[in-house]
Amino acid sequence: MQAPVYDLSGEVVGHVELSDYVFAVPFNEAVVHQAVLRQQANARQGTASTKTRSEVRGSSRKLYRQKGTGYARAGSIRSPLRRGGGIVFGPKPRSYRQAMPKKMRRLALRCALSAKARDGELMLLQSLKLEQPKTKEMVNILKALKVDSSALVVTAEVEDNVVKSARNLEGVKTLPANLLNVVDILSHRKLLMEVAAARKAEQLWGERTPRDGDNGASPDTEAPANN
Repeated sequence: MQAPVYDLSGEVVGHVELSDYVFAVPFNEAVVHQAVLRQQANARQGTASTKTRSEVRGSSRKLYRQKGTGYARAGSIRSPLRRGGGIVFGPKPRSYRQAMPKKMRRLALRCALSAKARDGELMLLQSLKLEQPKTKEMVNILKALKVDSSALVVTAEVEDNVVKSARNLEGVKTLPANLLNVVDILSHRKLLMEVAAARKAEQLWGERTPRDGDNGASPDTEAPANN
């Protein structure tokens, strides 16, 4: 597929050919849904914890005699029925981690990228390098590109000046190409990618040959769990 390339002033300076294997894949809703659930589940810390009646503080003596008081029988002040008592079926520390086959993870990422390209929400930039971190300069770039919604800015490598220029802008996030993930792509309306970042995505998640599998030329990477 052909895609236009923009410079930082918003002008079209050329066209590039993108791999159909990465940017023209039919949308597989079931696989993308499973990938999103998996990534969100893996981001959970699983540290929530409550105390049962055997763990809360308090005496274990019987509050009053069994019969003759007119009250309902009661055994312990630590009963879940009483204030300050234990919690019934409360959360305990656990792992929420889910597994997903590598081929399905790759397919979900390609489906997300293809959806952005198909809906006209993918914009390729000739280059995105700033001499110094300046939020105002990033704002001007987004205005020139007519980006008035949330945007995910993807660079080929980590660009410190780009990261610092965009981190105070609401709805704007920056990522290097090797940390692209389904949740971030679907959570932002626009996807801005350097041409070099698109080429790197094709290299990482494009069609592989048996030789690529032998030498590990296409590693499988994921976003940090906190994303």
